[in-house]
Amino acid sequence: MTTSSPIRAIVTGHTRGLGEALAEQLLARGIAVLGLSRSRHAALKARFPTLLEEIELELADTARVAQWIASDALRGFVSGAQTVLLINNAGMVQPIGPIEGQDATSIATAVSLNVATPLMLASALAAAAVDATDRRIVHISSGAARNAYPGWSIYCATKAALDHHARAVALDANRALRICSLAPGVIDTNMQAEIRGSGVEQFPMRERFEDLKRNGQLSTPEQCATQLLDYALSDAFGQTPVADIREIAKPA
Repeated sequence: MTTSSPIRAIVTGHTRGLGEALAEQLLARGIAVLGLSRSRHAALKARFPTLLEEIELELADTARVAQWIASDALRGFVSGAQTVLLINNAGMVQPIGPIEGQDATSIATAVSLNVATPLMLASALAAAAVDATDRRIVHISSGAARNAYPGWSIYCATKAALDHHARAVALDANRALRICSLAPGVIDTNMQAEIRGSGVEQFPMRERFEDLKRNGQLSTPEQCATQLLDYALSDAFGQTPVADIREIAKPA
């Protein structure tokens, strides 16, 4: 990718964790960012007042997301860009536990946030960025999309949905659009703390994640963001619709 090309990026869940690190590093690279989240990031806005735009949006409320998509905000943000990058980062691991104990409302919220909204935004971006010669969509996936874990039936299913969406979109063979559902590895975020805080009866594999934290085997959001963005902005991006950043980042 040529550095002279104007690039604009949309990041969901940009106020904390991996999303915060992604937004910060994009901005530091001089790339304009539209952050979509329930709240705003005052510190980032103060550092990058002209490059960062923010929309307060409850991403689990698909009716509100659809209403926002119907406005001209997205089209206005990407207008004039040669490259547009959408990173569907926002997600939730709850409800954790066996199927009989899962709350119906929590299931609906997880499916809305983890699946419906990313797919809605992907479609909206493809339609809005008609002038862009290079459209890139990153779904933040998980190893849970490819391996089933007890107590994580909803999280596994929703992340697997993103993987299969990317595979199917890639078959559309739109030469101006690249997509990848990308597993970022195990990152030291609030989600990991939430996982370690769940009961063993809810998540029998909790000890494995406690060991990762104890042994310093979790990557930082900043490390992961660097690897992810280097790949997302590279010529190699989109060659495979489903990938794992830990495999991509391995030395030759």
